[in-house]
Amino acid sequence: MSTEAYEDTGGSGWLGFAGVVLLAVGFFRIISAIAYFANSSKIANVSNGLFSSHLWGWGVWDLLIAVLAILAGFSIFSGGGFGRVVGYIWGVLVIVQSFAIISYAPWYAGLSILLGALVIYGLASSPREAT
Repeated sequence: MSTEAYEDTGGSGWLGFAGVVLLAVGFFRIISAIAYFANSSKIANVSNGLFSSHLWGWGVWDLLIAVLAILAGFSIFSGGGFGRVVGYIWGVLVIVQSFAIISYAPWYAGLSILLGALVIYGLASSPREAT
C-alpha cells in the first residue's frame, strides 16, 4: 500500500485555462484568416467595418491575433513571463476588435469579449510564481 502524500505543484487552474484558450483561439483564428483570404461567403458581412470591404485586412488582423495567441499560450505553458504580457495584450486586442464587429456578428463578438476577459482574469488572478 502506497502512502505517498499529495504534492502541490503550485500551478494555477486559471493560468492553465488561459493557456488553453489562447492556443485554441489562435488555431481557430488561423482558419478564420484563411477564410478571409479566400473571400468566403460564409463570413458575416463586415463591408462597413474597420477594414471596409477589404477582407484581406481582416485576414491579416486574424493572423496577427493568432500568432500572438499561440506564442503566448506556448510561453505560458513553458513558464515564461512573455506569455503573460502578450496574453494581456491579446485579451485587450480581442475585446477591442469584438466591439468593432458587435453590430455585424453579435454572438461571436459577445463570446470573444467573454474569452478575452476570462484570459485577462486568468492571468491576473494567478500568482506570478505559478508560471
